[in-house]
Amino acid sequence: MSIRGLGVISDAVLELGTGLTVVTGETGAGKTMVVTGLGLLLGARADAGAVRTGTDAAVVEGRFVVGAGSSVAERAAEAGAELDDDVLIVVRSVAAGGRSRAHLGGRSVPVGVLGEIADDLVAVHGQSEQVLLRSPGRQREAVDAFAGEPVTVPLRAYADAWTRWREVGAQLEEVVGHARERRAEAERLRHDLEEVEHVDPQAGEDVDLAAEAERLSHAEDLRAAATVAHSALVGDELDPTGAPDVSALLEGARRSLDAAGEHDPARASLAGRLAEAGFGVTDVALELSGYLQSLEADPARLQVVQERRSELAGLTRKHSGDVDAVLTWTARAAQRLVELEGDDDRVGALETERAGLGLRLEDLSAQLHGARGAAAARLGAAATTELADLAMPHAVLDVEVRRTDTLGPHGSDKVTLLLTPHAGAPARAIARGASGGELSRVMLALEVTLAGTDPVPTFVFDEVDAGVGGRAAVEIGRRLAALATSSQVLVVTHLPQVAAFADHHLVVVKADDGRVTESGVQALDDGGRVRELARMLAGQEDSETAQAHAAELLASARRP
Repeated sequence: MSIRGLGVISDAVLELGTGLTVVTGETGAGKTMVVTGLGLLLGARADAGAVRTGTDAAVVEGRFVVGAGSSVAERAAEAGAELDDDVLIVVRSVAAGGRSRAHLGGRSVPVGVLGEIADDLVAVHGQSEQVLLRSPGRQREAVDAFAGEPVTVPLRAYADAWTRWREVGAQLEEVVGHARERRAEAERLRHDLEEVEHVDPQAGEDVDLAAEAERLSHAEDLRAAATVAHSALVGDELDPTGAPDVSALLEGARRSLDAAGEHDPARASLAGRLAEAGFGVTDVALELSGYLQSLEADPARLQVVQERRSELAGLTRKHSGDVDAVLTWTARAAQRLVELEGDDDRVGALETERAGLGLRLEDLSAQLHGARGAAAARLGAAATTELADLAMPHAVLDVEVRRTDTLGPHGSDKVTLLLTPHAGAPARAIARGASGGELSRVMLALEVTLAGTDPVPTFVFDEVDAGVGGRAAVEIGRRLAALATSSQVLVVTHLPQVAAFADHHLVVVKADDGRVTESGVQALDDGGRVRELARMLAGQEDSETAQAHAAELLASARRP
């Protein structure tokens, strides 16, 4: 993983090998920025305030080894990403102005895609997880994860039934709770539909009637205009002036050309065109004759049309549109009325469905309770064994699964982690009775126990050893090393006892010239590890006594 311009880190490259890798450094050197950078690669929310001052953007790049047929590879391929010899390259940049970009396998993708693949790549556990561990919901999730399919299968069915049960309840509340309003709505719809049925409008009728009314209202003017046009085209026998008409003029012109004989071929063409024009004039004159016959002043018909338009206008004004809009509303209103009139039947059907869902939820809840109880007993025993290896030899972790009378989105169980820190002490819920150091060890014990149920190949622990020291710190390091035999583990720590167990040791180095603080990451050899552990032990990396203690700590950690 490479980091540029993030917090106090100017430019750093982290080579994360297999096994256990620890990251150490002085307070404020930027150790947490390593986890922050990894979080950005995994789709965490970007914070422009984390961009290094004077830098345009923070850029984090990671190279993940993934199997060619894995779910991560398949999801990446769906997003258009390409693998490079089973290596998936992820890049995330955060501009100083706040804009964030993500690239997956060389393709720009939404940040949400990184979040989708994150759960199959890395499990990040920080100090905030200790707060979550105090939550009953988080404790229940730990039991469910440990139980596996005996819980996850009925839990999926329960979640589906719960969602439908809530939907049916909301529908019942809407129907029953608003019965008076729905009856009033049905009455209004019934009245309005009867009004439309009485008028019986036809599609496009208002447009046709408007055109007819316009024609009837101006029948005399239209007749006079058509008469003049007809006379101009073919003449009028009753016209005393004997004025030539278009038809006669065209015929005279054609005859004149015919009289010229066959002296010019162009004459025949022109004469033909005049004949065609004459035919066209005759056709128009015939149509005008028919039009004149249809133009009769009919006051009675005009009155009928106006009355019908008035009826239609009442509907269109009421429904804010034309006749077609009224017909569209009628279809929707009729459907809505059928729905409202079927309320009684609907209420009965919903109540029956809800009762059936309630019985199914009770049955699935009982299945969940049994499966969780069995898993809780195994989880408590396994975590208790881990606590013995974490310098709490007499501690007992009980996982209590108590069934309540109330169904919830995850069943009816309330899960409580009870810690008995030593013999003779009462068992108390860790949410109230565990110290910070005890809580850290309980969480680590659970993580080690749950590691076998978590398919992710990499675990990241961000100072989960806070509040722990002495022998307990040694045992934490030993357990992390044991976890690293089957998974890649990255630990940000301030404890030399933990760092001594690392297969790879990275130190975040801070250089302060009085103006700008820059941090980089260095991989330590054996000599460098001794000096770093001496600094962590006594704050004096050059002290011979501290170095001797550090060397002894390394040797002890390497012993089987």
